[in-house]
Amino acid sequence: MTTIHFTEITTATPEQFIAGLTDFGPGRSKLFPNSHDDYLKVHDQGPGYADVTEGSGGVWERLHYNWSDPHHVVLTTVDSNLWGGASGHTYTFKRHADGATEIDVVIVREGKNLKGHLLAFVFAFGGKRVLAKAFDETVRAIEARNIPAAPANRAEV
Repeated sequence: MTTIHFTEITTATPEQFIAGLTDFGPGRSKLFPNSHDDYLKVHDQGPGYADVTEGSGGVWERLHYNWSDPHHVVLTTVDSNLWGGASGHTYTFKRHADGATEIDVVIVREGKNLKGHLLAFVFAFGGKRVLAKAFDETVRAIEARNIPAAPANRAEV
């Protein structure tokens, strides 16, 4: 089992980040590059939870999303072609006095077959850098979608 932990600071509020995290509509891959639309299937969704299959590049994962606590979101792996056991993601949000949000991320990868065990082993040695970079891209994309559009500059005729 591999556990990867990192922290990111964002200008997005926890609510804005959770709104992006739980937006399962078309174009999800613009926020989450490892969640391609052709893999995306929402099995069930309600207030504070969703049951979703997503993935890319031949790797898929069915996740139970729980965002009933606005400071702590848990994604538990229900099924996958690679991951099992305690696999999943946890996001913990802490607001700073300056308006920034600290996001603490924990990703657990427990292989359920040879390919999963090998990939978990690879993640143990280089996964933090790769996953942290991908997460940084996600954070920046969520920030960008929350920037209010500038009013059109129209000349009066």
